[in-house]
Amino acid sequence: MKATAVGMPLAALVAALLVAGCGGPASEHAHHPPAPSGQSAVSPPPAVSPASPASTPSGAFNGTDVGWMQLMIPMDEQLLSMLEMAPKRTSNPKVIRLAKLFAADHRAELLKLRALMDRSGAPKTNVHEGHDMPGMVTADDLRVIDQTKGAAFDGLFAKNMREHLEQGVLLSRGEQGAGADQATRELAGSIEKVRAAQLDRLYG
Repeated sequence: MKATAVGMPLAALVAALLVAGCGGPASEHAHHPPAPSGQSAVSPPPAVSPASPASTPSGAFNGTDVGWMQLMIPMDEQLLSMLEMAPKRTSNPKVIRLAKLFAADHRAELLKLRALMDRSGAPKTNVHEGHDMPGMVTADDLRVIDQTKGAAFDGLFAKNMREHLEQGVLLSRGEQGAGADQATRELAGSIEKVRAAQLDRLYG
C-alpha cells in the first residue's frame, strides 16, 4: 500500500523534489473528480537529493530537473507494462482503447525524457527501483494486475491510471516552479497538459 496524505500547498511538492529518500510529504490534489469510495488520495513522492553525487547535473540542469526525470522515467516505464496487458486481460473496448492511446503518449514522452537525461549527464540507473511511491505501478502491483481479468482488471486499471496521472500533474508543476533547464521545464508544462487531458478521458 502506498503511503498517502493530503492538504499541503504546492510549495511542499517543490521541497519534496529536493529531499533525499522515499516516502516524503504530500501536496495538493489535481483538480479532477474525487477518487471512488475506498481509494486513497495521491501524495507526491520526493526525489533524490541534488547534493547526491548520483544526481548531480551538468550545465543548465539543477537537482530538481534531474530528480523530476529520475521519477518520471520509471513511472512511465512501469505504467507501460500495465498498459500492454490490457488486450489480454479485458474485453472492455473503452479500457483497451484508452490503454492503446495512453501507451502511445507515454512512449513518445519517454523518448523526450531520456534525451534530456542524456543531455544532463546524470546516471541512467533507476534510483527508485524497488521503492513504493505514489503514482508508481510497482512490480508487486503488476503481478497482482496480471492475475486479474475482466471487471477486476478494469478496476485496477482505472485506479492505477488515476494515481499515475494525478501524480504526474503534481510533479510536473513542481518542475516548472523549481527547475533550471528551460527545455525540461517546457516538457514538464507539456506533460502537465497531456496528463490533464488523459484524466478527462479516463473519467469521460
